[in-house]
Amino acid sequence: MIRSVITGTGSALPKHCMSNEELAAKVDTSDEWIVERTGITQRYIAGDGETTSSLAVEASRKALKAAGVDAKDIGLIVLATATPDQTFPATATIVQHELGCNGGVAFDVAAVCSGFLYALATADSLLRTGMATKALVIGAETFSKILDWEDRGTCVLFGDGAGAVVLEAQDVAENGPGIIASRLHADGQHNELLYVDGGPSTTGTVGKLRMKGREVFRHAVVNLAEVLGEVLDEAGVTADEIDWVVPHQANKRILDATARKLGIEENKVIVTVDRHANTSAASVPLALDTAVADGRIRKGDLVMFEAMGGGFTWGASLARM
Repeated sequence: MIRSVITGTGSALPKHCMSNEELAAKVDTSDEWIVERTGITQRYIAGDGETTSSLAVEASRKALKAAGVDAKDIGLIVLATATPDQTFPATATIVQHELGCNGGVAFDVAAVCSGFLYALATADSLLRTGMATKALVIGAETFSKILDWEDRGTCVLFGDGAGAVVLEAQDVAENGPGIIASRLHADGQHNELLYVDGGPSTTGTVGKLRMKGREVFRHAVVNLAEVLGEVLDEAGVTADEIDWVVPHQANKRILDATARKLGIEENKVIVTVDRHANTSAASVPLALDTAVADGRIRKGDLVMFEAMGGGFTWGASLARM
């Protein structure tokens, strides 16, 4: 059967690492307050010349090198972001040009923190229909640009970064590598719980992020547990068979609560929120690359990806590495 196989991963972070102590000098908060409620100790903040596209390009180059793939062989780029370089054209086209693989398919996906899951499922579908044979799937964000740095309820939670994977269409055995199952959802009635208060057709401005954290937490735990169950049922596997869960890195409490609800051991959950904070669409591929680089995730491992973001959007994908 034809499956989309992850053959390389890569990530990129801005140069400036902002500790909780540095942030506490700017806003009424403390390291203790942030760690207790979120598990976050630091985040990376984009500086001059560091953009969503520049981080995406760096992550993509690392993923291509890891996969042993020439950029010119990439026929599809799907980039998930809520913080594009421009209203248009798509940031994916900027990345495409920088990598030197012009002429193929390149577009952005806007599903906020679930963006990488949406991008992964989209690229998987296109590869299996023969639209391309090799793809880059990227999550890249500079959320620091849309934060209200006087709102301690939100500015402490987010950071900037990018992660990328190379996907290749391969003919594999039933128990071979590749994306096995994916499920995506959205429910627009919850717009007011997590949104940006601006946009081209409403205010003509970029706007700032607004969030009602307690309500988002409640929906996240329920929705993520349900979609993970859907993917397990479709794939015909149990939670015990999963080697690793790579979740969206929103909040340590959400990660712990979701794992408990599914009965997944805590030591199977990849956690990077303490170092990277919430990097929205970049968080899943960033966490994946971290765990691949340090040797935890290896070839043959069964890995579950999951995320939920503004919209609400949420989803999960199961893949064998």
